[in-house]
Amino acid sequence: MKIVTKSVEIGGRTLSLEVGRFAEQATSAVLARYGDTMVIATVVASAQESSLDYFPLSVEYVERLYAGGRIKGSRWVKREGRPSDDAILKGRLIDRTIRPLFNKLYHHDVQVIVTVLSVDGENEPDILGIIATSAALAISPIPWNGPIGSVRIGYIPPKNGEHGFFVNPGEKEMAFSEMDLVVSATPEKTVMLEAGMNELDENITMKGILFGKKEIKKIIDCINTLIKEIGQKKTQIEIDEKKETLRKLLAKDYKDEIAKSIKARVAKEQEGNDLSLLADTIFQTLSEEYDKKDIKETLEYLFNQQIRETTLTKNVRPDGRNPKTIRDISGEVGLLPRTHGSAMFKRGQTQVLTVVTLGSPSLEQLIESPEGETAKRYMHHYSMPPYSVGETGRVGFPSRREVGHGALAERALLPVIPPQDTFPYTIRLVSEVMSSNGSTSMASACGSTLALMDAGVPIKNPVAGIAMGLVSNGKKYVLLSDIIGLEDFSGDMDFKVAGTKNGITAIQFDTKIDGLTDEMIEETLKEAQVGRLHILSKMLVTLPKSRTNLSRYAPRVVMLTVPQEKIGEVIGPGGKIIRQIIASTGCDINIDDKGQVTIAGTDPEKVEMAHKWVFGIIKEVKPEEVYEGIVKRILSFGVFVEILPGREGMVHVSQMSTEYVSDPASVVSIGQKVTVRVIDIDDQGRINLSMLFGEDAKKRPPQKREPRFDRSRKRF
Repeated sequence: MKIVTKSVEIGGRTLSLEVGRFAEQATSAVLARYGDTMVIATVVASAQESSLDYFPLSVEYVERLYAGGRIKGSRWVKREGRPSDDAILKGRLIDRTIRPLFNKLYHHDVQVIVTVLSVDGENEPDILGIIATSAALAISPIPWNGPIGSVRIGYIPPKNGEHGFFVNPGEKEMAFSEMDLVVSATPEKTVMLEAGMNELDENITMKGILFGKKEIKKIIDCINTLIKEIGQKKTQIEIDEKKETLRKLLAKDYKDEIAKSIKARVAKEQEGNDLSLLADTIFQTLSEEYDKKDIKETLEYLFNQQIRETTLTKNVRPDGRNPKTIRDISGEVGLLPRTHGSAMFKRGQTQVLTVVTLGSPSLEQLIESPEGETAKRYMHHYSMPPYSVGETGRVGFPSRREVGHGALAERALLPVIPPQDTFPYTIRLVSEVMSSNGSTSMASACGSTLALMDAGVPIKNPVAGIAMGLVSNGKKYVLLSDIIGLEDFSGDMDFKVAGTKNGITAIQFDTKIDGLTDEMIEETLKEAQVGRLHILSKMLVTLPKSRTNLSRYAPRVVMLTVPQEKIGEVIGPGGKIIRQIIASTGCDINIDDKGQVTIAGTDPEKVEMAHKWVFGIIKEVKPEEVYEGIVKRILSFGVFVEILPGREGMVHVSQMSTEYVSDPASVVSIGQKVTVRVIDIDDQGRINLSMLFGEDAKKRPPQKREPRFDRSRKRF
């Protein structure tokens, strides 16, 4: 095979695209490298058309641990298993970028597999996977309106008048970035956006998109040089004249019936006006010329076209709203008595119940990837069962869509989650979609805000989200605020924006057309801001701020830092001390190599007891300090008093009273609380105490004179 390589410099590093080294039997394949990160993207199209009524595109993102020189940590299973959530999200990122640019009449199975071969820990393989896929499709015979380019944009607030944007930030740069923005675009239009931001305003967001598009043009130019040298002729698709005739016929004769079906679909009715029943009726008349499948597909097309036409020409949406109107909003909190926090958010027919569970830091999620192991203490899971859309269906592992929606809601709330040093809990949210009619992911973000506040989590600011839609005919377009399901299916985009009163925290933009112009994106962001603030004001009527106290069923977590030289004392020989603390208090106690101690339990008094115990072990006792202790043991020469949990000192009989004490038991009893003063700590660490204070401490108590034996007189 002839090996062809093209390269370009992006962000100060070389991006190279190579064809001809691997996968010669695939329809096309591109090996991409950026730094020491390498991926291979393969594309295969089936020889025969699919019988499915939708475009059968599948995108698989395959992570191999060998890419980072790692072997799976499990002792029993060493092969990579099901794709991780992170791998699913990266696969979706590629899918959302390339899908809009396929010819709508192309119905061959297309499978894209992106395999991560090497990672350097600095350059992300997901962006490289998008670029490699774009190049592979561009040089293939598959009808695809590319190429596209993709970059990740970071942002650090500028100083001395310099702009704060940078391309494809590494791990160290990203740690300080206020923005994680992925932009995929053609030279003219933006096709896909995915972003997490730290409450940045719309102007900065727009500048980040424009900055990314400048770099994308370099990538597209590089791919175009590859196309010129080895690109294959695109497959030509013939228009089915018979289907065109059917469209004209049904559009003319069944316009009113389709309009009735739209109203029924909006109302979620399952009676007489459904398109499938209409298709049956039409088929009885046209069965000799057309099959039922073609009739049903044509009706669906005309159904969507009528929605689009009414919106464009009359500014009236399927449910009667104008383009900027947001559906009725309501919410409730504290619905579930034994959970740590719960909330219901409802917008039109979309209803989501979100539940918060708080746990100790030890319950954080460990994530294994080629780059290494990471952990996260805040997670959001999304579930959309079949009943939420009035259907039956599979229940089990989460779908890719569910993983994606959960990740978006998680990202939307991440900037406002309190840091671990101020709120030392692992936080898990679960959004149960009770009813779905558009934008359940943004409803999940809104419900999560209310649930967190109900749980007493001190979030930085409340977050709300909105899904924006679009209907366009190439000359005119209408933006739609708060789209319903019908507008998602029949419209041209789903542009989700979440944020606080101060700025944006998350964006996810997908389109079905060839992209959005810069002006359209800017207008969408402004409209989304208005809608977001409206929704936020409605949410805060339900619960204005976080509750001051946690649920009584939530665990109490306390954290303290132990000096490294004291770690052994807290643990004790063979773990004796820490096991004793756990057994006595019933708390979950963990200590790491840095001396960070975490104490968690459901009983606040037991947690406080464990905290004092550990604190008592590490506290340096100093002379003249006064403690209120408990008498633990009584001996003939004095008593032992516990001044701190696990720390005892001795009070000699001479320090118990200004009078002579013949029996310490006559002064104190076991379990009695006594106030003592530290006299000194000897070389062996033993603590000497006194029960005498002030002037009494200066007096020496009288001593009993013992009879002395006179040896010379042989008598006492």
